[in-house]
Formats: sequence, structure tokens, C-alpha cells
Amino acid sequence: MSSAPGRLRLRLPRALLDPRLTGLPVGPNDGLVALELDQRQGRITALRPLPAGPGGEGARALPLALTPLVEPHAHLDKCFTAGAFPNPEGTIDGALAANRREDEQRTYAQVLARGELALERAWRHGLRAIRSHIDSGGAAARPSWEALVELRERWSGRVHLQLVALVPLVHWSSAEGEELARWVADQGGWLGGVLGPPYGHLRSDHDALATLLGLAERLGTGVDLHVDEAEEQPGRGVDLVSAVATDLRSGVPITCSHAASLALLGPRRLERLAERVAAAGIAVVALPLTNLWLLGRRPERTPWLRVQAPIRSLQRAGVLVAVGGDNVQDPWYPGGDFDPIELLRLAPLTSHLWPARRQGLAPFTTAPARLLGLEWDGLVREGGPADLVLLDAGSWPELLARTPQRLVLRDGRCLPPPALQQAAVLLPAASMG
Repeated sequence: MSSAPGRLRLRLPRALLDPRLTGLPVGPNDGLVALELDQRQGRITALRPLPAGPGGEGARALPLALTPLVEPHAHLDKCFTAGAFPNPEGTIDGALAANRREDEQRTYAQVLARGELALERAWRHGLRAIRSHIDSGGAAARPSWEALVELRERWSGRVHLQLVALVPLVHWSSAEGEELARWVADQGGWLGGVLGPPYGHLRSDHDALATLLGLAERLGTGVDLHVDEAEEQPGRGVDLVSAVATDLRSGVPITCSHAASLALLGPRRLERLAERVAAAGIAVVALPLTNLWLLGRRPERTPWLRVQAPIRSLQRAGVLVAVGGDNVQDPWYPGGDFDPIELLRLAPLTSHLWPARRQGLAPFTTAPARLLGLEWDGLVREGGPADLVLLDAGSWPELLARTPQRLVLRDGRCLPPPALQQAAVLLPAASMG
């Protein structure tokens, strides 16, 4: 990494600035603040607002900046396998079949190589943390875990990596499941599972969830479930998770990933369920790209039903909601590249999230930082880390117009992104002190 200038002039979302700062000239329609920022030895030493209005310093074409983003849901063990194990129909059944074939051939060396490539791209694109689920029910489970634990140590200080064991929910009720849970907890991991149609008997699902939460509580770990990734029996899984967590008075951190079928509930049922989820302290990770690819399909016809987690309704109820990229170039979704800026750019189209508003930006920044329990909340403040992603866009419309080049600053030092060879192309001289 090369040195960064000690002084920067840029535009930052007010939602990513220390709330204790007052008198900031916030743009009336974009929520952006023009600032001059000093940094030294990897820490921010001063923040000064620039005058707004015609002729003021803040009226110049300054780069839009964000703090490094957080990926709350990925699958590093299987990424970049779509070419060898395609799912051209784009169905869940096709993805599952291809995933099983790949899992049967998966090796430690493959996962290590794929994970290294993924983390390198994520790091250069501006990600600072990733939660990754790992297929943990077959012969490839132990090699996959060993490879990703090694990468977690290798990338410590650059990309924080959190790992979750993914198995059928009922597996945790077996002797093998309890042994796996202890081993995962020893590795510092979380417990996960799948809960969705076709549902078992209510009592069997209830008992399996209760067993899982009991294991997590005894072992001091959290739970992240794939729930309601479907377009039938809407919300049944999330409803059950919230009911079991409430009945057990569980103190286990719980995340419901996907929660897509909740969008099919009527307004009153959705509102009541969202309130129960919030009361139980359950977080939700929405995964629009994979869900829009897999769900709502009509063979040989354009889809009209676009099923994904109802982000805005959950937020209104007080649920912590993050948005993730999920699958990257694997049988479940053939696209993606661990680029959080691209995910943010697509959010207005996929989910009608407008990043100029706090609730439109939080799912990519502060909410996943809180979800992963990161030490830094992602807000810019004096004394905080000089970690920024500077974009060659000066406004939200410019960001949405095209994929931006960027300059990633970590500890106040520049890391050239893959697509950029000369930083001078990115930032005009007037933007740097």
C-alpha cells in the first residue's frame, strides 16, 4: 500500500458521521456533507465542514466517500464454481443438485484457493468484514473449515472473517450434530441451519430449533439460519424462530437470513410478525440478488413475482436489517464479485432502497457492523480509523450511473483497486490537500 495524502476534501453521508457533530451543512436531498478531513498515522485527527452554497468550497466537485462496507452473508467455500457446476435453469432444485456434486469433490486446496481469491477481491473492493456460511454436513466439511480458519488468521487485520456451520436443522439433534457444534464453537464459529418448505410437523421443527438454541447457549455462540427462502407458506419459519426464542427466553444472538417469503404476507400479518421478530431481538439479513434469481420463476415466461425480505417493513418495526450479496458465481447465483459498492448500486432497483436516506444506507454499513459485533461501528469521527472508500462519483445519481472506480484507504494508506492503475484518474487535484 502507498501513502495517502494527509488532508482530503470529500462528501460523506451524514449517516456515517459521528452523531455528536453539530452544525453540519447537510445537502437537502442527498444527505451528504462536504468535509475536509485530516489523517495521521492511520487515525482521523480533524474534521472540518466546508461551506455550502454557490462559490463555497462544498460546491466543488468532491468525491463521494463511504467507510469500508460489511458483507453479512457469503459462501466462501463454494464461490467461483458456477462454471464447473452450472445451474442454467436457475432453480433451487438445480442449485441444490449442482451444489451436492461440487461438495462431493471439494478439497482443502480448492477452498483455500477460492477463499484467498474472494478475500483479495473483497479487500480491494472495500469490504472490511465477511460472515461466511460453510457446508458442514458432508465429507468436505472438515477440509472446508480448516481452509477458511487458516484464511481467517491469514487475513486478520485486513478482512474480519466470521464463520457459520450450515447443516440441515435436524442434524443438531443428533450425537454427530452435538459433536460438530462443540468443534465449531472451539473454532470460534456460529451454528446455522435451514428452515423452510417443505416444513416438518410443527412440533419436530420446534424441538429442532429448541435443541439448536440450547446448544448455542451452552457453547456461547450465535445462530444464523437460512429461513423462508421460498414463495410458499410465507413467514412460517421466521414466525417459529421468534416463538421458540421468546418461549425459551433465549439470550443467543439470532439471525434469520433470507426471510424472503415474508413479503407475501398481508400488511397486518407482516406488521404483527415484524413486531414479534423485533421483540425477540432477532436480526434479518436480506439477500435480494440470490432470491430474485431463484424465486418467482415462471418457465419460459418473464417473472412477475419478485420475492425478497420486506426490508422497509422490518425496519419500521425496529428489526436490525442488513443486506448481503450471498452467493458469488456458484450454482445458487452465477454473478457477483464480492463488490459491496455494486450491491449498493443495485439496491434501488432490487429493493427500492435509496442510499441518500439513513435507512437505505444502514443495511450495507452500520447494521451489518452491529450484526457481526465489530469493534468499529463504521462511523467517521475524530480519533477513529482513517478507513475510507473514495469513489469517482460526486453524487448518488453519478454512483448509480456506472460502476465507479475507487480508492480504498485502510489505516490512512491507499490500496489501489483492481481496475485502477493510477490514483490520479480517480480524484481531481482539488480534492486533495
